[in-house]
Amino acid sequence: MAKIDQAKVRREFETAVNMSAGEIREWLDTDESKLVGYRREGSTESVGHASGRRIVQLLGKKAAELSDDDYAHMRKVVGYVHRHRAQRPENIYTSRWRYSLMNWGHDPTRE
Repeated sequence: MAKIDQAKVRREFETAVNMSAGEIREWLDTDESKLVGYRREGSTESVGHASGRRIVQLLGKKAAELSDDDYAHMRKVVGYVHRHRAQRPENIYTSRWRYSLMNWGHDPTRE
């Protein structure tokens, strides 16, 4: 991935992820966080919950430490947040929709 693309991905990721690493970590410990999302066959953890743990790691890295795989995950996060924000339900505060987005590091009540 070219440097200019990496800078763009980082900017988009920083915009999509509007929760701090600490907030995400705390959220991932809640029952609500663990109850939402798609689980691959044989997995006890949802894809979004696993992504949240990865996002916490990414937020702790400097740009120079990010790998191509990290950038690929950042792009996945941006895509997920953009797609799911468009599906906004009427009640966002206690919705599975919000909880799922928060697993991906985005709290839609902060928009």
